[in-house]
Amino acid sequence: MKRNWNLVFAAGLFEIGWVIGLKHAYNWGTWVLTAIAIYMSMHLLIAASRKLPVGTTYAVFTGMGTAGTVVFEIAVFNEPFNLTKVLLIVLLLCGVIGLKTITKETSNKGEGA
Repeated sequence: MKRNWNLVFAAGLFEIGWVIGLKHAYNWGTWVLTAIAIYMSMHLLIAASRKLPVGTTYAVFTGMGTAGTVVFEIAVFNEPFNLTKVLLIVLLLCGVIGLKTITKETSNKGEGA
C-alpha cells in the first residue's frame, strides 16, 4: 500500500513541476521538460489509482499540487505572501492528510492486471 501512496506523492511532485513549467517555460528545452512532467504525473497517478480509490487518490494528488505550487511560487519566484492563502492551503492539506489516513487500499482480485 505504501508503494501506491509513494506513486501519488511522486505524481504530485511532477504536477508541481508541470504547473510551474506552464507559467515559466521560455524555450524548447523547458517546454519539453514541462511535457515530460505532464506525462509522468498522469502516468503515476493512473498507476496508483489501480490499487487506491480514485476519488481519494485524485484529491490527494490535486491537494499536493496546489499546496506545492503555491509554496514553490512564494519561495522561488517571490510571489507575494498572503496569510489567508497560506491558511487555506493548510486547511486543504489537513483534508488531504485526513483522506489519506482513512483510505484503505483496494484489492483487484480477478482482474488481468
